[in-house]
Amino acid sequence: MRYVLWLLRIVLFLLLLGFAVKNSDPVTVHYYFGAEWRAPLVFVLLLSLCAGAGLGILAVLGKVFSQRRQLAELKRELRVQQGRSAAQAVAPPTDSI
Repeated sequence: MRYVLWLLRIVLFLLLLGFAVKNSDPVTVHYYFGAEWRAPLVFVLLLSLCAGAGLGILAVLGKVFSQRRQLAELKRELRVQQGRSAAQAVAPPTDSI
């Protein structure tokens, strides 16, 4: 299984390397106010991919922190409930004679 994984990694690397070699032509990215940037196409694509992934991660972070906070609160409530049930099980019944 380990060899198959390495074989897949090598094949993926070679495919990406071939893509990079075939797309090394310079492109111009135009900005506002007449500004422009010239770079190889593969670099522009890589930069766009990384920027999109970064924005996606930032978009999810709020939900992740909210769920962590909710999970911590639920764990706290569970400990309190377990402490109450343990105290009730240990305490002897109070009978008045």
